[in-house]
Amino acid sequence: MPGATHHLVRWLFLRSLGVVYLVAFASLATQVSGLIGRRGILPAAEFMQAAGAHFDARGVGAMRVAALPTLCWLSASDGFLRGLCVAGVVMAAAVVIGIAPAPLLGLLWLVYLSLVVVGRDFLAFQWDALLLETGLLAILFAPLQPLPARSGEAPPSRLALWLLRWLTFRLMFGSGAVKLASGDPSWRNLTALTYHYQTQPLPNRVAWLAQQLPAWFQRASCAAMFTVEIGAPLLIFAPRRWRLAGCAAMVSLQVLIAATGNYCFFNLLACTLCLTLLDDAALAWAVPAAWRERLARIRSGAPGWSPWLLAPVAALLFLVTSVEFTSRFLPELPWPRPLTALCRAAEPFRSTNSYGLFAVMTTTRPEIVVEGSDDGRTWRAYEFRYKPGDVRRAPREVAPFQPRLDWQMWFAALGTPSDNPWFVGLCVRLLEGSPEVLALLGRNPFPAAPPRVVRARLYDYRFSTLAELRADGAWWRRELLGDYLPAISLRDRGGAGELGTSD
Repeated sequence: MPGATHHLVRWLFLRSLGVVYLVAFASLATQVSGLIGRRGILPAAEFMQAAGAHFDARGVGAMRVAALPTLCWLSASDGFLRGLCVAGVVMAAAVVIGIAPAPLLGLLWLVYLSLVVVGRDFLAFQWDALLLETGLLAILFAPLQPLPARSGEAPPSRLALWLLRWLTFRLMFGSGAVKLASGDPSWRNLTALTYHYQTQPLPNRVAWLAQQLPAWFQRASCAAMFTVEIGAPLLIFAPRRWRLAGCAAMVSLQVLIAATGNYCFFNLLACTLCLTLLDDAALAWAVPAAWRERLARIRSGAPGWSPWLLAPVAALLFLVTSVEFTSRFLPELPWPRPLTALCRAAEPFRSTNSYGLFAVMTTTRPEIVVEGSDDGRTWRAYEFRYKPGDVRRAPREVAPFQPRLDWQMWFAALGTPSDNPWFVGLCVRLLEGSPEVLALLGRNPFPAAPPRVVRARLYDYRFSTLAELRADGAWWRRELLGDYLPAISLRDRGGAGELGTSD
């Protein structure tokens, strides 16, 4: 559309992104001590100390910041980690208000990157990477005024706008393409949704209802999903009317995904990116006339990003992300060495990524139940807040909050303890009675003192049918598969917590 403006789009996009950052930091603030604190499951301080010793031993200490770009080189104490989270909440709230968006978005990106680096397994989700990449591009899209300008702002950068649209395309198209590229038969024969609602990480009650729908409806829904994920992103590059239709289709899909599962802040962030496909004319109906006039007022002297800076930065970002995107589907392409070296240099910053969720559908639901005992005969189960455990507890709604331990338990059940070393760390903390870790759980069956031994058992879970739910009130049916982790104990309660196997 010739002459289309994007002042309202930028205004709404930045505030929506501020809300996503606020949710992400606030969610993490309540869990950071138990996840990566001194008495947490994966202590950040120990990681940073070991990393520093590694770089120093190799004589490349000066390279450690480039390899692990985190403010936690300054400190990784519990207070510092919580302080980063609180700072993130405050700065995100300021972005929502409209205060100094460009510099604050830069700081938000740096602080979140710092936590992602030391959070390792617990902050390695695709939406964490997506938030970092979106946040980096948003810096280039934001106005440079320190306060909302009554007299107008410089127009949004078209280069930054198209980088955000390119990210939206890679996210949406990649999500559909990886499902077909994986060769998974359940995606190719359109039966994946007959499993998805009960095997996804954290189902809700709507997911239970969706699981009861007939097979023909699930197949039709799967076909519609592929139409949106593969077809609608192509409309990003089409004329305005088609682009708006593609935006509506992708947002509708995200709303349906959010309604049938707990995907943290991912759906909100994906919808935020879809805002960049709009223009001010498409949003005019929802904004008071006075706001439209003020936001559309352009000042020739308003500070903005120099095109001499934006052009080379945009070219580099587009080049690196194009390699990442293409390599996901054509890994054998012989890229020039300087380009692959540039991609490797960008990797530690986690802001030029490829995307694609659920490339292979899980058709069963293995679930870990952690138990403790004082005598090795009577076992009591720890109850997590949100993941399935007690079969009579209804699935819960928790998004956009992310219970990161509950999510990692889903991934752990798909592998073994050796695939997930952090799981043994969780069991050690339960044996030690770590208050920070216990605060991540829903119920501690040993309130007076920690148990002498802990074990983990693996069950196969499935949703109850409507008849089964009415019969006994149990939302789940489960069958014991065997041990996930044999019973372990702390040989020396007063020492360093040496592990031993309990016979």
